[in-house]
Amino acid sequence: MQTTLEETDRHVVRLSIEVPAEEFARDLDRAYRKVAGEVKIPGFRKGKVPRRIIDARVGREHVLEEFLRDSVPTYYYRAIREHELAPIAEPDFQEIDVEQIGDGKPLRFTATVEVRPRLTLEPEQYRGVRVEAPSAVATDDDVSRYVEALRERFAELQVVERPARPGDYVLADVRAHVHDREIPEATRLGFLSEVGSNELVPELDKELEGKRKGEILKFNSVLPESFGEALGGTEVTFQVLVKEVKAKKLPAADDEFAKTASEFDTVEELREDIRAKLAALKEADSRAAVRDLVLTKVVDSVDVDLPERLVDEETEDRVQRAGQRAEQAGLTLEAVLSAQGWDELRFRSDARAHAVRALKGDLVLEAVARQEGLKVTQEDLDREVEGLAEASGRDAKEVRKILERSRQVTSLAGDIIRTKALDLLVEGADVHTQDAPAEPEPDTSTKA
Repeated sequence: MQTTLEETDRHVVRLSIEVPAEEFARDLDRAYRKVAGEVKIPGFRKGKVPRRIIDARVGREHVLEEFLRDSVPTYYYRAIREHELAPIAEPDFQEIDVEQIGDGKPLRFTATVEVRPRLTLEPEQYRGVRVEAPSAVATDDDVSRYVEALRERFAELQVVERPARPGDYVLADVRAHVHDREIPEATRLGFLSEVGSNELVPELDKELEGKRKGEILKFNSVLPESFGEALGGTEVTFQVLVKEVKAKKLPAADDEFAKTASEFDTVEELREDIRAKLAALKEADSRAAVRDLVLTKVVDSVDVDLPERLVDEETEDRVQRAGQRAEQAGLTLEAVLSAQGWDELRFRSDARAHAVRALKGDLVLEAVARQEGLKVTQEDLDREVEGLAEASGRDAKEVRKILERSRQVTSLAGDIIRTKALDLLVEGADVHTQDAPAEPEPDTSTKA
């Protein structure tokens, strides 16, 4: 099979493909056999209908349509692999321009393809990148904050007679009505809520602050989207009876607390264990930050021209995934954005900015992989498949079949090669750590 490539526009190429007559004839014959097995013609057994009868009764055009549907995609993807192209989208094979198709002649057709950009980088553009790694040291303040959080977990609630403050807990009977009809979904009897948590509606927390046991509150509020389509956005009247105000009493940070909260006998032993665990976490965070910093520095130094369609598709994919995560939490994307003080326009703008950054990063890493001759081995793929199988609780063979059927093996290979490229960038980077002592200045003085 012969193929030629011509660039017709920015990020657009035309593939011209010529399939030898003998290969075309073999695949066309396969299409005839497929049609022969599907049609019923009196006087002929199924699958044994001669070509001339199929042409007369069914039509040669029908067979050619079958051939183009089954075989042309195979030729197309072979050409794509030969020229190492990365199409932005799957082609519409109905729009492929067939220039020649006939018995005894080569098949000729062309396909216009919009492709991902292909960068070329020199080693000096990505080797020796200088970055500063975040501190991986667990400070005394870090340890103390963790101990305070641990004390919060073991805090006890004690009834107080003073007015409620933010952080206090209020036990109350909360009833919601629309006119004279009670709304059971928004009614809470014996409701224990932390003041400031916005657990039910924000107005409740504002009303509870400064109130004492025995006070009765009444206010209106609009139910949030989390109450579902039927009630979300409905204005209701709340009546609240404050039954108790409780304050948290934190345990003293002493040896007794250490024995209660951990397997250690003293608070110093507990602090040292916390310090070691925090140091391990900060070390992992620092390594991850270095990877981001190195890639960001290389990306910022390279001019990358992205096709609008590629950015649009990546942006839309991010928006859809955010919507799916919201649905899994029982919310709508609009409700999640509203809780964060965002609207859809701002969210899409942010998603687009992240899409551009991610696409540029991928293209840079792919360019590094090509320059360095990095390859994906079968062992690499097997290791990733086994990891996916373990994470999903499936058999590795089953996962492999799913990936192959959905053509995700190529995507998986791309992830592997980009990870290898980033590993190479980080290994060759000039990483300075904030924790490292400053290097002494060289002694330039002359001795007599």
